[in-house]
Amino acid sequence: MRKKLLLLSILLIFALSGCLPNLDAQDEVVQEENNNNKNEEKAIVPKYQISEEYYRTLTPFRPSGARGQAASYLNSRFDSDEFEEGLLRISQKNFSTDQYIFQEGQYLDSETINEWLRSLNPTEPDVDDGASIDEKKEAKENAPKYLAHILEQNYLVQEDDKVKLEGISIGLALNSVYYFNIEGNRFETPISNNTIEKEGKRIAEEVVQLIRGVEGLEEVPITIGLFKQQAKTSIIPGNYFAYATVKSGSRSLEWNNVNEKYVLFPSKHATDQYRDDAERFSRFKEDISTYFPNHNGIVGRGLYINNELQKISIDIDFQFYGKTEVIGFTQYLAGLAVEAYPDYVILEINVKSVAGQEAMILKKPDMKEPFVHIY
Repeated sequence: MRKKLLLLSILLIFALSGCLPNLDAQDEVVQEENNNNKNEEKAIVPKYQISEEYYRTLTPFRPSGARGQAASYLNSRFDSDEFEEGLLRISQKNFSTDQYIFQEGQYLDSETINEWLRSLNPTEPDVDDGASIDEKKEAKENAPKYLAHILEQNYLVQEDDKVKLEGISIGLALNSVYYFNIEGNRFETPISNNTIEKEGKRIAEEVVQLIRGVEGLEEVPITIGLFKQQAKTSIIPGNYFAYATVKSGSRSLEWNNVNEKYVLFPSKHATDQYRDDAERFSRFKEDISTYFPNHNGIVGRGLYINNELQKISIDIDFQFYGKTEVIGFTQYLAGLAVEAYPDYVILEINVKSVAGQEAMILKKPDMKEPFVHIY
């Protein structure tokens, strides 16, 4: 009885807030077979779309055959998250969110990606077992691994009661630092931006040829992005710096530059290049310190697109002495969030303690009030 009352209460809350799920707002479709899935399967396409920023996704969710590799192959969680999210933004340049449906990559499994990584990176020259560490080091430095990972995303279109593949996006994660070990000694070699771009475009050309040889991808339009990941010690993610479009059935790449980057707050770079935003962050930090001095650090990561701040994520490490303090502090932050940044900036604040995540505040351009969640 208590469970039924709880369920009725939840449904009442949804109804009063206008958020009651519409079970009719979906289509049952048949997904056409591909090389990995020889049997047609039924799926659900939701008609409701949260925002123009996001793609609709088929249900049930079908994971990629290479799921989880990005987190293993990239240098940090910051890089692996931005590698995926950034490719979604780039994909929107060719595959609009109102027309296309997103699905994780279904054509390149982990075995295929590992094989491609081996073939696309330089082959290390043979070195005698009796060679010195310096000789082995030089050999590795002359054949660095430029390519760290390959990410696939699929874009489908619904026609009547079927959905079929109409686009594919490929992300190529490129190393800005090559790390290697020799006889227990750890070495690292930085890779210049010019080399990253040159090798990235070379690799992209080869990847397109490989993709055209995959059953089901012979004719599909391709979007391919180049992502430069940061060093392992960085606390900001890397960024996409170029993308290419390959038309249906073509093997020719048309390149475009991407003007995106992350900036750390506070930092000298932020103060020198983005003084107004650096001062805004400084005032925000001072407002927190004035009323709640027992924080252990406040760090911001700002995403700039075409030199304009689009999003800033702020992590606050705090020493709490009780739940009521968490609630009070979060309420204070929510008030600051409304006034701290312009409406067009996406603001995300994560409040953490030694016990883990304590609260999250999110303010988007289309939100009159920030969303607040206390864990």
